[in-house]
Amino acid sequence: MRVIDSAGDQLGVFLVADAIRLARSKELDLVEIAPKAEPPVCKIIDFGKYKYEMQKREKTQKKNQHVSVMKEIRFHPNTDSHDFEFKTKHAIGFLEEGNKVKAVVVFKGREMAYTSHGEALLNQFIEKVSEYSKVESPLKMEGRNMNVIVVPQKGKKKNIINK
Repeated sequence: MRVIDSAGDQLGVFLVADAIRLARSKELDLVEIAPKAEPPVCKIIDFGKYKYEMQKREKTQKKNQHVSVMKEIRFHPNTDSHDFEFKTKHAIGFLEEGNKVKAVVVFKGREMAYTSHGEALLNQFIEKVSEYSKVESPLKMEGRNMNVIVVPQKGKKKNIINK
């Protein structure tokens, strides 16, 4: 196996027993870094310190990941214009934060006869948020709900709520 010391210098190719003896003489551990390499690569290091650094690296990678959250805005076919504007502002805020938004029109009872009102409402919603988003999945009817999913556009970071 190829052996590397703690400073990163290559010591050469050793037998396993010789590499372990060398690591013990330095009071360090022999850790296999690249098992699939030909010959396998091992490094003489403090294993506790190595494990700590790997955990630290994983933690920073997790911190830098962005988890996309789905926010839901609910309307009814007879939603008032003020309520519509208020909810649309919230949807724009969610989009600016980088979240997906699912706009849903909920039909109750006899409101199922007015699916055209719901469709018009969602089209108006799409038009209002078009500057900040793009449609991921088009209008679709699921049982008594009609919905559309919009996702934030890349690079659009305006703050409209504080205007």
